[in-house]
Amino acid sequence: MLAGAMMLVLNDAAAKWLLDRYDPLQIAFARSAVALPFVAALVFVLHGRGGFRSRRPGIHALRGGLVLLATLAFFGSLRALPLAEATALLFTAPIIVAALAALFLGERVGWRRWLCIGAGFAGVLIVVRPGIAAVQPEAGQALLAALLYALILLSARLVHPGDGLWTMTFYMTAFAVLFGCVSLFRDWPPLRAEDAVFLAAMAVLGTGGAAFVSQAFRLAPASLVAPLDYAALPFAALVGWMVWGTVPDAMALLGAGVIVASGLALLRG
Repeated sequence: MLAGAMMLVLNDAAAKWLLDRYDPLQIAFARSAVALPFVAALVFVLHGRGGFRSRRPGIHALRGGLVLLATLAFFGSLRALPLAEATALLFTAPIIVAALAALFLGERVGWRRWLCIGAGFAGVLIVVRPGIAAVQPEAGQALLAALLYALILLSARLVHPGDGLWTMTFYMTAFAVLFGCVSLFRDWPPLRAEDAVFLAAMAVLGTGGAAFVSQAFRLAPASLVAPLDYAALPFAALVGWMVWGTVPDAMALLGAGVIVASGLALLRG
């Protein structure tokens, strides 16, 4: 879980670096296109041709589209937001999952959990600080990414039980490539050697990080591994300081702390 969380932060940092030359759709498409052959090879080695079969490919298409949209929204937020603040807002996804499950799936949520949900969104307000117009659009994009990520998590319930981890990973990557092909109609800047290195790194870090996190949840109880995911926040702050010299201010740290505490309280029930 820790390895997966760190890999995903480095993936986001690479995307933020590339945003100076490429738009989010181009980065998302290129990352998935580079990753797809390796994911396909891994599926074939581990499971043979049967690893590519799914009884519900439509669900994978839906999830692949959601993954692409969530990626575009989050990468868009990284244009202006520091890495740590964007990561903190993305961590509202578990809080959104709890709220959506109660409102639309009929899951019972007691007053304590609703209190945690409310506290989590209060943490968002502390981070965003409504009224600072310069960051509002990007903060909205980060929250949209969190909402889409919450839908991805909820849609996992619709995946056929016979589809394994790497089958899901293959289809999500393949559909992200398919839907992202529209980026080929845009003007691309000349590919520099360092850009190719960053895109290749993103293919490894993004796909590997997601697989590590998923595998952690398969091997251990959520109550054990989920809190470790929040280690991404201080790591994102460290990377942001080392690469861009950005340091979260006191209000951003306070808001992030409230979001983390709310998520952990929801996890404990």
